[in-house]
Amino acid sequence: MTQGASAARLSELVRLRKVRDRMDREYALPLNVEALASEAGMSAGHLSRQFRLAYGEPPYSYLMTRRIERAMALLRQGQLNVTEVCFEVGCSSLGTFSARFTELVGMPPSVYRREAAGVMDGVAPCVAKQVTRPIRNREALVRDDP
Repeated sequence: MTQGASAARLSELVRLRKVRDRMDREYALPLNVEALASEAGMSAGHLSRQFRLAYGEPPYSYLMTRRIERAMALLRQGQLNVTEVCFEVGCSSLGTFSARFTELVGMPPSVYRREAAGVMDGVAPCVAKQVTRPIRNREALVRDDP
């Protein structure tokens, strides 16, 4: 790789990091890949391909994982119902939210809310986040009993 190519790749990685950081900060806002790509100076397809290479999943999947992480925390607190949590984390479809939640966590959000309520009481939030981080790329086992 030439020095110019290395500099271009580094610049692209910086832009990808900015996109990822924005998704981490603004997960609850209505973000879309086209707008993120435009702001990064890339086409949506290029952003998706390069984001997947850099972070192991496409931007939309990454954003949904962030939303599910936050949803897990809100469901553990038990103050909001599943529908309220869905909209609080930026999802506009309860069905899509529930399907993605089940795919990543291995159980529907209503079951998670019931079983996880109070489990992390007294645990530092940074530790709870690490311990309860959703599994990406469909690795969770779906439970049969709701």
